[in-house]
Amino acid sequence: MRTKLLVAFLGIAALLVLVALLGLRVLGQANSRAERLGALQVRVAGYQALEADAATLRQVLALCTGTPDYAKWLNGGKPAQGSAPTCLRTIRQPVDAVLALLGTATQLEFRPTTDEVVAFRHIKKDYANLKGLVGKIAGSSAHAFPLHARAENLSVDLEVAARRLAESTTAKTNALIAENRRSYVSSRNLFIGVGAGTVFLALFLGFVLSWSLIGPLQRIGGRLAGIASGDFSGRVDVANRDELGALATNVNRMNDELRRVYRELESASRHKSEFLANMSHELRTPLNAIIGFSQVLRERMFGEINEKQQEYLEDILSSGNHLLSLINDVLDLSKVEAGQVELEINPFSLREALERGLVMVRERATKDGVQLVLELDPAAELVEGDERRIRQVIFNLLSNAVKFTPPGGRVELKSARLDGEIRVSVTDTGPGIATEDQERIFEEFQQTEAGAGQREGTGLGLALSKRLVELHGGRIWVDSEPGEGSAFVFTLPSEATST
Repeated sequence: MRTKLLVAFLGIAALLVLVALLGLRVLGQANSRAERLGALQVRVAGYQALEADAATLRQVLALCTGTPDYAKWLNGGKPAQGSAPTCLRTIRQPVDAVLALLGTATQLEFRPTTDEVVAFRHIKKDYANLKGLVGKIAGSSAHAFPLHARAENLSVDLEVAARRLAESTTAKTNALIAENRRSYVSSRNLFIGVGAGTVFLALFLGFVLSWSLIGPLQRIGGRLAGIASGDFSGRVDVANRDELGALATNVNRMNDELRRVYRELESASRHKSEFLANMSHELRTPLNAIIGFSQVLRERMFGEINEKQQEYLEDILSSGNHLLSLINDVLDLSKVEAGQVELEINPFSLREALERGLVMVRERATKDGVQLVLELDPAAELVEGDERRIRQVIFNLLSNAVKFTPPGGRVELKSARLDGEIRVSVTDTGPGIATEDQERIFEEFQQTEAGAGQREGTGLGLALSKRLVELHGGRIWVDSEPGEGSAFVFTLPSEATST
């Protein structure tokens, strides 16, 4: 499992690195295009300045071949006398200034590209020739017109060449801008695609990893739930060759071992129940003889007995009856555990069952000074169940309540019909039961400290009552606080009919 997690994390890390590298590449390309665009803009500005200076020079040279008004304007408003060379000498200062600007413009701050070198060399050559011609025209009076015409042509050629370079560079700039725009769109789409793919792949990896973990865990959890409910027939199949696979193998091994142990326990419990049933039956015969002959002797049917013999006979009868009660409880409990108890379900009067229970404990309650109270709900008159077994439960609860209630105390027996259930409660004013003992007392041979101190009972009454109530589909529990008494309650799901 650790390897799977590591592979998944490495995969996600690789995707992040891929996205980072892609981003660096796109940013690098964008930066390169920005640098190229800046260089192109510098070249465009340089070529446009060269074009502007060449146009200015052409216009200045053209003034001396125009109408006299141009010459007059150049001569400070006075008519210019003489020919074009005289005019050129008149405006020599502005011509020299323009030539100086043009010369500065030809000293570029950048290096022309390979396809621009030839054209730029031609521009510098034209500039050098033009500068020489202007000097010759200004210093010559003869044959000046051909030189002037040639100077004008050179200025025109220089302007056209500079314009072509400027237009070519501008076109390159526009092309680079369009390329940058297309690159942005493609980069955006690429990032969206890569991002979507990365998210999908990460989700896919997460799904595969989670399913490889959750699926086996769910199957193992289901098998453990089956084992907890007593179903040992299934097995869990996990193909993983990792910790989950090893866990599934151990669960299957535990399932097989528990199934074997459970069968052995069932067999041992069945044998124990059969043994107890047989032994209890065998013990009853001699015990009945002991009790019967003791009763005959106590009744003096075969002669008088002295006071000491009477005392011993009472002890024999008391011990015999206690032993008989123990044997009966063990026999009943073993039958319940062995599944040999078949309930005889019939409608019977719950009121009569409760009244008979009180009659059975009234003698001891009167002797111990315990008040008995019966509260009946008319809606819980008739119930369905095994009357003899329900009476046995009622008697067990009442005898415990009377036994643990001190003189002057009170025992209440109530019936009620609540939410489709018949509820019977036995409440006493005894010492109460600690919270940690309230579940334990319903187990076999378990008693509280107060019960053990009474030296009465076997610890089987409540366990047997619990089994009998559950056989009817009901529940039994106790509500108690130390020093506040106890309330034992059991329910029967049978429908009741009010009378």
